[in-house]
Amino acid sequence: MEYEGRVFRPPSEAHSLIVQVTIGCSHNKCTFCDMYREKCFRIRRLDQVKRDFEAARQMYRKVDRIFLADGDALMCRAEHMAEILCYIREIFPECERVTSYGSPASILCKTQDELNMLHTLGLDMIYLGLESGSDEVLRRVNKGETADEIVRAGLMVKQAGMKLSVTCIAGLGSLELSEEHAIGTAEALSRMKPEYIGLLTLLFELETPLMRDWKEGRFYLMNPIEIAQETLILLEHIDAEGSVFRANHASNYVNLAGTLNADREAMCERLRQALEGKVKFKNEAFRAR
Repeated sequence: MEYEGRVFRPPSEAHSLIVQVTIGCSHNKCTFCDMYREKCFRIRRLDQVKRDFEAARQMYRKVDRIFLADGDALMCRAEHMAEILCYIREIFPECERVTSYGSPASILCKTQDELNMLHTLGLDMIYLGLESGSDEVLRRVNKGETADEIVRAGLMVKQAGMKLSVTCIAGLGSLELSEEHAIGTAEALSRMKPEYIGLLTLLFELETPLMRDWKEGRFYLMNPIEIAQETLILLEHIDAEGSVFRANHASNYVNLAGTLNADREAMCERLRQALEGKVKFKNEAFRAR
């Protein structure tokens, strides 16, 4: 198979077959994101997608997991996605899990019945970017939706019977909105209670509008101590019983892992120890997106 442009997937999809159902991201305007800047969003034709699956069937004896790329595969019409899922069942009967990124817009433009159908046909989990529970932070980074809209999208995914994995970004509101960002994000996550929560930390590598703001002095990039304080506030305010919480991405200064709410205090204590100098922050040279 030949992929178009850079291809991204969640860390948990490292061993999945990745097939581009769409190219790029339907929104592609978030000021912090450079992932799909070089692509114009489009939905690939079914015959092209099926050819990729057929090529993979020739290459791999067993395919346990499939991730539908690019950044917003769920933006396909429900009927289009249904045909893809049925084809996966036909040629990969051994497949145990099919997942996809889903923007809030791609979820909200579908009915609950359509999402229910997609789950019945094999769509098991959606990765949803919350980024922040603060409407002001979301507005500043041009996310395109409010926190309430993103929460509503997440709840629709859960109601359909799919698992929900939600990401948010520490430091996205800068120091000015840090507390609002932390508390609002905790509240949004508490309302959704996703199966998985992934906390990343803002990091600049390639040019984005937000990176230009930072270079030109219009945005303050928080330091490790400030990020730890913000993360502590988030954890102290969250109530998401049963959610698996991970802040062990390469971008994070302090690795955290646990299941809420049982492990919340242990994770809070690790952050307190970091703030007291008893746990080392990750060296900047080892951080990555």
